[in-house]
Amino acid sequence: MFLILRFFSVFPSALLQALGGLLGWLVFLLSPTYRKRFINNAKQAGFTFAQVRPAIGHAGRMVAELPKVWCGPAVHVDMDQATRELLDRASQSQQGVLFITPHMGCFELASQTVAQYWGDARGPLTVLYRPARQPALAKMLKSVRNRNGQEAVPTDMSGVRAMLKSLRNGGSVGMLPDQVPPWGMGEWAPFFGKPAYTMTIAARMIAQTKPQVIMARCERKAIGQGYQLYLQVLELDPTAGQRELIHLINHAVEEQIRTCPEQYMWGYGRYKVPRGMPQNYPHPKSLADLESS
Repeated sequence: MFLILRFFSVFPSALLQALGGLLGWLVFLLSPTYRKRFINNAKQAGFTFAQVRPAIGHAGRMVAELPKVWCGPAVHVDMDQATRELLDRASQSQQGVLFITPHMGCFELASQTVAQYWGDARGPLTVLYRPARQPALAKMLKSVRNRNGQEAVPTDMSGVRAMLKSLRNGGSVGMLPDQVPPWGMGEWAPFFGKPAYTMTIAARMIAQTKPQVIMARCERKAIGQGYQLYLQVLELDPTAGQRELIHLINHAVEEQIRTCPEQYMWGYGRYKVPRGMPQNYPHPKSLADLESS
C-alpha cells in the first residue's frame, strides 16, 4: 500500500484531482447506499442537490490527493494576511491551542499547514486519528501522519491523555469534531436538526485546559490551482457544561459547512449508530426524542 501511495505521489496534482473527480462520480452512481446518504444528509441540512453537486467530485478528489498529502513533498497552501496574523498571535501565546477541522475540503492539509507554519515554535501539532484494524495498515497510517510537524495519536484513552498533556503544556492539537466516535466516547447532540452521536473529547479538553479554540478549513481551488486555508477563532466559555459546549461546537461546524457546502463530505455517515452501541439502547430519531431522554 505504501509503495502504491509513493508511486501516485509523483503524479501532477491536476491529474490526480481530475481522476479523483471521476472517481467521486463513479462511486456516487454505482453505490445506491452512498448516494442515498449523500442526498439525505444534504437535504437534512437544508441544501438542494444543485447546491451540493460539486461535493460529489470533491469527495473523490479528497481520496486521489492523499498520495501527495501523505507521501509527497510538503504541499503549499495559501493564507491571507489575516490568517497569518492569527497564527502569529497564537504562536506567541503560552496558552494551548485546539484546532478543529470538519470533514470538508482537504482537511488533512489543514493541520499540516499549521504545523509547518509554526515550525518548532510550539513543538509538534498533536493530531487525533482513528487507527486501522489491520496492523500493517495501522502502522502505515500512523507513519504518513507523523510528518511535516505532526504527531499522530489514536482515538483511545492514550490519545486523549496525550492531547490533554500537550494542551496543559501550552502545545497545540488538532481533531475532527464531526467524526462519529465509538460508543461511550460521545453523546447524542443536534446536528442540522437531527440527533448525531458526537464526540465529547473536544468539550472535555476545552473544560479541562481552557485552550484557544480555532476552527480551520482548507478549501480546494480550481483543479490543480492549490488550496486556501481559512481560520476562525471560536469564543467558547470553558466553564459551560459539557453538553452546551458540544452543542456550540456542532453549531460552529454547521456554520463552516454553510460557508462551503460544495466541499463537505455529505456521504459521510454522520448520523450512523456508533460502533459498540447495545442493540437494545434507545436510539433518538428526532430532537423530540433527544430532549425527552
